[in-house]
Amino acid sequence: MKMKTCMLVVKNMEKAKAFYTKVIGLRVLADLDGHVVLSGGLALQTEESWKGFVQQEVTYQGNDTEIYFEEDQFDKYLEKLHGMKEIHYVHPVMECEWGQRVIRFFDPDGHIIEVGENMKVVCQRFVAMGLSDEEVAERMCIPVRAVKNYKR
Repeated sequence: MKMKTCMLVVKNMEKAKAFYTKVIGLRVLADLDGHVVLSGGLALQTEESWKGFVQQEVTYQGNDTEIYFEEDQFDKYLEKLHGMKEIHYVHPVMECEWGQRVIRFFDPDGHIIEVGENMKVVCQRFVAMGLSDEEVAERMCIPVRAVKNYKR
């Protein structure tokens, strides 16, 4: 068994495509009738076509899942986000107990999007602060061998 993609049901395909290309930076790989494949393993399906498959009403804005992305240049990405009036935040930037900074916001259909600082960048930030490999491992809750891999 191999997972191939994650698919989100959307009310307005054009609005969703614009969001994922402009805000997240994904590319449209295939634009089919009622179905769009984006880079990064994400697909979008229109509500109308999805209802035909599942034979049920679609509900939105559940807070039980999220789509997760990592960003190498997190601060630069935050600057980009703050210039976009259409972004509705779940919460402002927060730092997780392992040191990674993350932000969560909604896509146009209420799906939760998380963008986190790339974990390699987090590790390198702690190393630059003068922490030893062992201290970084403890701070990030990861094995020392992972710190050594992240430092490469």
